[in-house]
Amino acid sequence: MAWIVGVDEAGYGPNLGPFVMTSVACRVDDAHADGCLWQALRPAVRRAADADDGRLAVDDSKAVYNTTRGLAALERGVLAALWRGAASDPLGTFLSHFCAGSVVTELGGEAWYAGTGGLPGHAPAEEIAAAAARFDEACTAAGVGGWKACSVVVCTPRFNALLDAAGTKGAVLAHALAELLRAARWLVPADESLTFHIDKHGGRNTYTAQIQDALAADFVQPLREGMSASVYRVHGLGREMRLTFRPRADSAHFCVALASMVSKYVRERLMEEFNRFWLERTPGLKPTAGYPGDAKRFYDAIRPMAERLGIAEAALWRRK
Repeated sequence: MAWIVGVDEAGYGPNLGPFVMTSVACRVDDAHADGCLWQALRPAVRRAADADDGRLAVDDSKAVYNTTRGLAALERGVLAALWRGAASDPLGTFLSHFCAGSVVTELGGEAWYAGTGGLPGHAPAEEIAAAAARFDEACTAAGVGGWKACSVVVCTPRFNALLDAAGTKGAVLAHALAELLRAARWLVPADESLTFHIDKHGGRNTYTAQIQDALAADFVQPLREGMSASVYRVHGLGREMRLTFRPRADSAHFCVALASMVSKYVRERLMEEFNRFWLERTPGLKPTAGYPGDAKRFYDAIRPMAERLGIAEAALWRRK
């Protein structure tokens, strides 16, 4: 048996709101270790471009979600595949399940975060329950299970602190990835192999130092480093561990696609809370997704209230 882990992020480019990176892991038998989970789980899942026949759309989050379609399809996929909590649970319970305690504490320090948003908030609960049953049945038939997800949420104060300390925005990606790599070691049995598929960090081709720093391994062996892929084997941790960084990994690997969806879902649900807080205090203000261009319009509008509340610019506005 082996574990496949996919890693992807959402919210790297905005000036407002949190950055989120997620890992999604599943346990597979040897027959599926290098196989296509879209095919193995075909009775329950489909690609976003396939006809909507009731199966879950699992794909790059950009293919599943946009502002016109809304969050329903994204929410259905994330909750049906990974969440087995009560239908009445609030967003805060969901985040407590998927995020480390330090993340929940950090969110609790944000003036705009309440964690009270409904779960589900966009797709009917009965649809999610039916899709979850279908997904579980397909997983059992295919010998795929043990689904686990872990998200790192970096709010603006820590985002700016990481940027200031390293002088580069890439430090945020490195920080979040290190958290997820360390978490994955303790989420799965110590004697089972881990194969990571990670969406590449921009144009970066070398990751040896990042992996070494994160895992404190005896030796990180680069097997290949280049624009198309960078592949590493980690030695000295008592298990087989391999990591592959690839551009557009979310279109090639099921677990990366699901990680992309979780990251986007968490980011968008948190932005709902962010917008709700500021709209309640700024009459006539339209919500924002936080991306460059529109973010300045929004920040200029909330600045007077932020000053009255004693919220510094560095706690709201990402410098890069």
